[in-house]
Amino acid sequence: MSTGPRKRGRQAEAERNNVRILEAAREVFIANPAAPISEVASRAGVGIAALYHRYPSKNALLAQLCLDGQDTYIALVEKALASTADPWTAYVQWLRDIVAADTHALTVHLAGHFTPDERHATRTERMITGTIELFERVQETGVLRGGLTFLDVAFLLELLAKTRLGDTARTAELRQRQLAIIIDGLSARGAAELPGTPPSWQEQVSRWTPGSDRPSLRAGVE
Repeated sequence: MSTGPRKRGRQAEAERNNVRILEAAREVFIANPAAPISEVASRAGVGIAALYHRYPSKNALLAQLCLDGQDTYIALVEKALASTADPWTAYVQWLRDIVAADTHALTVHLAGHFTPDERHATRTERMITGTIELFERVQETGVLRGGLTFLDVAFLLELLAKTRLGDTARTAELRQRQLAIIIDGLSARGAAELPGTPPSWQEQVSRWTPGSDRPSLRAGVE
């Protein structure tokens, strides 16, 4: 008797379990990156053995969540770069899409809680390249306020990701409202000179090595 259908059934169940695990992990670790992995299994409704079969450690699970966030970010920045809209319109839509996707919750929010590897570094380079190109396209039009850098915007988006009030829908609504205020602040129209100095790469990447202040990769440029 063929075991094909039985294997496919097991594979389908394993895939459903993986979806539940990742959804639960996102909920648990966005709320508290230091939470135990057992809490993820409980939230997903799967046994701890099934979770460890797919992800042998909490580090592996957090690493996958970050990869998911990076992949979403890359897809959105590439979409913006391919847009036929004018640079400012494409940039603003990208900002709105990034905030709606909550990529920062799966990237910089998890920084320092797992050890990134070459997969993260490779994606980070694509993120950086795309983000700089998109920012410079807008900058060349003269619509952005003087002294603004793309890292300034990155940290503003990170701050937005910390907004949490009410349920998921209410949080998303408030973030878009706050983003609208930030977008007005990016404009050169009537803008005063920015005080202080912009964030540096050292400041940006130093958060990515657990237990260390030394930069491990250029991740976190979301």
